[in-house]
Amino acid sequence: MQDSDPNANPFNPLPPVVIALAVVIAGIELLFAAAERGFIGGPGAIGWRLAAIQAWGFVDVVFDWMIQNRRFPPGDVARLVTYPLLHVGFSHALFVVVFVLALGKMVGEAFRGWAVLAVFFGASVGGALAYGLLLDDRVALAGGFPGVYGLIGAFTYILWMRLSDAGAKRYRAFALVGLLLAVQLLFQLFFGGHSGWVADLSGFVTGFLMSFVVSPGGPARLRGWLARARRR
Repeated sequence: MQDSDPNANPFNPLPPVVIALAVVIAGIELLFAAAERGFIGGPGAIGWRLAAIQAWGFVDVVFDWMIQNRRFPPGDVARLVTYPLLHVGFSHALFVVVFVLALGKMVGEAFRGWAVLAVFFGASVGGALAYGLLLDDRVALAGGFPGVYGLIGAFTYILWMRLSDAGAKRYRAFALVGLLLAVQLLFQLFFGGHSGWVADLSGFVTGFLMSFVVSPGGPARLRGWLARARRR
């Protein structure tokens, strides 16, 4: 029997890209929090958060203008990937950072670092597009929850594949997202809120589907499924 290394770290390290993403989100939020408490920037700094969301959040009016005029200024297109870095408050950002670290670690154990980052921002883009196309909501979309739900989609894919390999019922892999969405919908029902759940759900679907392409061995597995489907 091979002896275990007594000096080995019992915990798998977080992927560097996950740490970097969490640091960026937390750093931006700490800047806004410090400004709102008067520690930096002077009296005018209290409006930095709102100004940033207006400038870099996903705004449906701006999106509609781009679609109608078929003009896509780079600064406005960039909103698709900048809005998940901005949050409406400290608790909002805190929950996103916690989920990014937890889910990023779990997904990062199966995916490469670049794939984790691709899922987060790809799901953010998918969530924003659904929010803009399906709704006419004047509330700017901000925050990393669509990206977090994308990581949930990737984690669901991992569970889905493991259950498939074990011959178990694959629908059980969707229990986590079902529970989270149910809690979110109940919270909005009783306490109100805007339609950000549309972006979250779309982020989950985007993350799940992206995993068929960005996961290790995913493209080959997908080609095999498609080949078998054509033979039937």
